[in-house]
Amino acid sequence: MTEQPTHSANLPDAPAPETPPAAASEPGSAARQLLGMKGASSGETSIWKIRLQLMKPITWIPLIWGVVCGAASSGNYRWTLEYVLVSAACMLLSGPLLTGYTQTLNDFYDREIDAINEPYRPIPSGVISIPQVVSQIWLLLLAGIGVAYALDRWAGHDFPTITALAIGGSFLSYIYSAPPLKLKQNGWLGNYALGASYIALPWWAGHALFGDLNWTVALLTLIYSMAGLGIAIVNDFKSVEGDRQLGLKSLPVMFGITTAAWICVLMIDIFQGGIAAYLMGIRQNLYAVILVLLIIPQITFQDMYFLRDPLGNDVKYQASAQPFLVLGMLVTGLALGHAGV
Repeated sequence: MTEQPTHSANLPDAPAPETPPAAASEPGSAARQLLGMKGASSGETSIWKIRLQLMKPITWIPLIWGVVCGAASSGNYRWTLEYVLVSAACMLLSGPLLTGYTQTLNDFYDREIDAINEPYRPIPSGVISIPQVVSQIWLLLLAGIGVAYALDRWAGHDFPTITALAIGGSFLSYIYSAPPLKLKQNGWLGNYALGASYIALPWWAGHALFGDLNWTVALLTLIYSMAGLGIAIVNDFKSVEGDRQLGLKSLPVMFGITTAAWICVLMIDIFQGGIAAYLMGIRQNLYAVILVLLIIPQITFQDMYFLRDPLGNDVKYQASAQPFLVLGMLVTGLALGHAGV
């Protein structure tokens, strides 16, 4: 439930060109702005749209998908109206509420670096005040914990597992963004915290909602989160210059653009391959083969886009390759549910 980080080589360590103010009138700019995507620009005046932009709805999707994977791995999900509504509440918890909290919190603590990398963001551009941002952070956090507690009551948990996950994930979000720890200053710790938050935490919530969360599922999803670490590194390339100026040790800053790109793709591919091997080990061969077939196009897009120009093709690469990663997560969830792990 954490945000995407702001953060030699044969390629220059130069930042991508800033979006000019005129971009606000370009086709699709308004939608990009509301979704919190790179390349949006200032110009919005509605406070509710500005608040939504701070929550970066584009980042909710992996968390919502993680809940689906967790429900699948539980092996107990049923297609009834009650289960659909309860799972939707868990998606609300993981996506709009706690990911929205995380993204707003991160923008609050990143306002100095955003003034360098993305000055059109709501806080550095001055379209929303600091007290308004702080109130949004608290509202989303408390609403998320409240929904988590209600889900625990529905599931009949003796120990409030989902509430504990919500509080733990929110604390992880805080130490990721806020000093003195500010995990995002360290490329390895910060990116793994991000990967685990995007894969393991919502998966655990979905699994706990409909089944019993166990150590096997917890460890497997933490291993899968190493692939999420690779995805997190992709987002560091867009902010390499600002990170360097403020002393943030993202992997592109530490290792250079080319080496960091290779670390990124190897983390994504190797750990997914390890999960496929595990599925074969528990005799879920069909699911393992499907997972391998999903890894192949990822490798193709890595070669076509990311390894050739990670600064220029980061968004294009994510749009083309990440759907195969998230489909692989669902395949794994279905395999675990089928095996009764």
